[in-house]
Amino acid sequence: MLFLALAAAIPAAASAQKLSLAERVAALEQQAAAQNSNAGQQNVDLVNRLTQMQADVQALRNQVETLQNENEQLKQRGRDQYTDLDTRLQRIEGGAAAGAAVAPAEVPAPPPRASSRPAPATSLNAPAPTSGAGGDAAYAEAFAALKRDDFVESARAFQAYLRDYPDGNLAPNAWYWLGESYYVTQNYPLALEAFDTVVQRFPDSSKAPDAMLKKGYSQIELGDAGRGASTLNGVINQFPGTEAARLANTRLRTLSLQTR
Repeated sequence: MLFLALAAAIPAAASAQKLSLAERVAALEQQAAAQNSNAGQQNVDLVNRLTQMQADVQALRNQVETLQNENEQLKQRGRDQYTDLDTRLQRIEGGAAAGAAVAPAEVPAPPPRASSRPAPATSLNAPAPTSGAGGDAAYAEAFAALKRDDFVESARAFQAYLRDYPDGNLAPNAWYWLGESYYVTQNYPLALEAFDTVVQRFPDSSKAPDAMLKKGYSQIELGDAGRGASTLNGVINQFPGTEAARLANTRLRTLSLQTR
């Protein structure tokens, strides 16, 4: 009896052991499947995050391109405004110069010389000549070259006028248009010097606001945005309500966008 009982118990124990092993294998398979499922979900989440990041980067690029386009449009509008302003000033001054040439008697005659020997240009004892009829003609010739866009010739002619009539009644205008001749040909150092001469020597001239404006432009073109902005703020403060002040304010807004 005992033998029979032991014989029956051995297969039962073996069956129980096999069942336990199978259950362990099944549990391991379920665990592996769960881990694979989690890993797969993590991969999906990672792909989704990468896709969202790419979309965000593309959106930022689109914003940058939009800002760049808007900035370029502002710069172009600024250039158009500068060109329009210069064109209108040329027309106005062209008429004034023509009127002066027709009626030279209204221009003061040059003062008499102290002696028959001409004094040097740097002499402090002899007054510099005013324009007179000859000076008006020289100025009109220089301005005509500027109007036909012959900037090399206009610069040479305005230099000649200023050499002969450094304190002539049209000297502030000559310095200003000399600066314009340099500015449009991107010779910014000489343009800055000419515009600054108007600001420093002829602060009460009608050309002073525009000369100060173009001085600021020249400084910016030369890479000195800080000084340029300071000069443009000076235009706004010293000449409020003028066209030069309005253009200065527009250029300052453009600078602000460029530095963001």
